[in-house]
Amino acid sequence: MFYYLTGKITVMEANLAVVDCGGVGYACHTTAYTLSRLHMGEEHRLYTYCNIREDAFDIYGFGSREELRCFELLLGVTGVGPKAALAILSVTTPDQFTLAVMTGDEKTMTMAPGVGKKLAQRIILELKDKMGGELDVSAGVSAPAGMSAPVGGKTATATAALAELGYSQTEIAAALKGADTDKLSVEELVRYALRAMVLR
Repeated sequence: MFYYLTGKITVMEANLAVVDCGGVGYACHTTAYTLSRLHMGEEHRLYTYCNIREDAFDIYGFGSREELRCFELLLGVTGVGPKAALAILSVTTPDQFTLAVMTGDEKTMTMAPGVGKKLAQRIILELKDKMGGELDVSAGVSAPAGMSAPVGGKTATATAALAELGYSQTEIAAALKGADTDKLSVEELVRYALRAMVLR
């Protein structure tokens, strides 16, 4: 219904930000990660997901399209509701979450309150197929369909993770140009690329 909301942040509470758009305050449920990037009284844009039920109309807002996509993917997992999805995305960044799924990192998932090992395993199991299949960081890497994996485990993993965040192979290649792939970890490569894309 709403693609995004842009306005001044007038209220910030745990997992909640109110965006004033033309004198109307929209209450957006959000993550600790997004809240950490907001500032009271300043204008921000939140990408939204609307959850409409018979007894409720809830808006979920995120500081980036990447985080919104992660939220939507989580809601598609059996047994994961908005509360659990927000909890998981509050203890990770979008790139950390994507890497956790693609590398089978259960510990990252279970850092979120209320998320146990079984749920973490289910999230990884159900989302790996959607995120291009299981990655073998130490050896070959299965790239998403239609995308060839670059040489080098770290670069290939970072490229696959960025592709799952919605970036094209051309955008990723340009963003990673100049990155020191020998010194940077996979997570650092992803962050390097994300920063480069924002600055372009």
